[in-house]
Amino acid sequence: MAKRVGVIDIGSNSIRIAVYERTSRYAFHLLHEEKSKVRISENAYKFDGELQKVPMQRTFDALHDFIKITQSFKTRKLLCVATSALRDAPNSKDFLKKVKEKLGLNIKIISGEKEAYYGALACAALLPKQTDALSIDIGGGSTEFSTINDDSVTDTLSLDLGTIRLKELYFDAEDIDGAIKYIDKELQKLHSINYKTLIGIGGTFRALSSAIMKEECYQLSKIHAYTYSYNTLSSFTDKILNATTDSDLQKLHIKPNRYDVIKPGTLILQRLLKKIAFKNVVTSGVGVREGLFLADLLRNSQHKFPHNYNTCVKYLLDTQVSETTFSTQVNLVSKKLFDLTAQYFGIDKKYRYELGLGAKLYPAGSKTHFYSQNKHAYYLIQNALEYGFTHESNTLIATLCKYANSKLPTKSHLQKYSDLLPHEETTKTLSYILSLSLVLLSHRPKNIDFTLSFKDKTLEISSKKNLYLVQENLKKLESLEKSFKIIFNS
Repeated sequence: MAKRVGVIDIGSNSIRIAVYERTSRYAFHLLHEEKSKVRISENAYKFDGELQKVPMQRTFDALHDFIKITQSFKTRKLLCVATSALRDAPNSKDFLKKVKEKLGLNIKIISGEKEAYYGALACAALLPKQTDALSIDIGGGSTEFSTINDDSVTDTLSLDLGTIRLKELYFDAEDIDGAIKYIDKELQKLHSINYKTLIGIGGTFRALSSAIMKEECYQLSKIHAYTYSYNTLSSFTDKILNATTDSDLQKLHIKPNRYDVIKPGTLILQRLLKKIAFKNVVTSGVGVREGLFLADLLRNSQHKFPHNYNTCVKYLLDTQVSETTFSTQVNLVSKKLFDLTAQYFGIDKKYRYELGLGAKLYPAGSKTHFYSQNKHAYYLIQNALEYGFTHESNTLIATLCKYANSKLPTKSHLQKYSDLLPHEETTKTLSYILSLSLVLLSHRPKNIDFTLSFKDKTLEISSKKNLYLVQENLKKLESLEKSFKIIFNS
């Protein structure tokens, strides 16, 4: 597969391009992203789906510039798909022909089921694992649904429900009752109503989740994997639909470019929530573009990553961690210390995973600047360690790296992220274990040259070496309130 790949997604409302770069076989990151709200389907639904001249020209001009973007990044492959607007349009062939002849770009019109699959594939691969989940992607002309269980996608469905479609056919005529009847009739085509989790894809859902984050004064600004309750979403959809002016929408943190389409999209969502009582809601920052890229990347592995593989972790290791032998040693020692002391400290064994990743990724900031490596590692992990992690897991790993080989997490930090971090004592203990692991390896042995044992509140470090530097650095380590004795046995 090409090292750099461009992906263009032509939707009814927006056209987007993303440029991805592979750093190893399955690891990748986003190099560039651009969006243009061309609204290719503008006024089409009033004329039996016929694409209008001005929106088509806007889209053509955007595609022209998008191709220039891919050329500037020297992409070796360009994938381009179109969804509902071109799928429905009687004159779509004219547009495809013009783009092919003048821009040299092949646009593939995908079915609604394939669109649903790509969006759900991205969620299954790049969100924390979910079971009994229904994905919904509210677009301008259609809405797609899929069932997600772990990394499997089934029951793909596309319905003729969309923000622009509803706006032009019902909302512009102020026929809200007609819109409700139409939506409810379409939703009857859903295969099942037995779902625990709703996964939201697309601009409408992200706009609502972003607004809820602001309403809730959420500690992070990360939208991907933002999770909240069914009741929170249900209540907020009511607020949106009861808003009577643009000023009301502004107070609800809706951006001006969404004012005319947020209510049609919200109504689709509200009618779904009345049909299915989900337990929780997960926001996806990925969708059709990522799904199309992943389908190409993983084409020889049934569209699945290897077991226990995380593309973000591998990307950070590929690009930010040069001393992989050392990070592997820290990982081994920290997990050994965890296994020896977890019962003594009363720590849930589930945190062993985050501790191990913190140990592996702690050196990530050193490539930027040695003396501020903790700060840079913290920033990188908060922002780049995104796919496959909950916000709680991400915050814990970032926190461990911020305070590794340093003081324990500060009270202000623990208070700021109290809703995302484990209990204060648990976070401090995990931080201490990682810092202790770094101290034990401060002499940078070629191979680990000591063994560890724990008994009667005493950690014994046995080695044929005198471990002088280890003993010196141990004196600088900030200890826990519930600490233990450390002895050396040569």
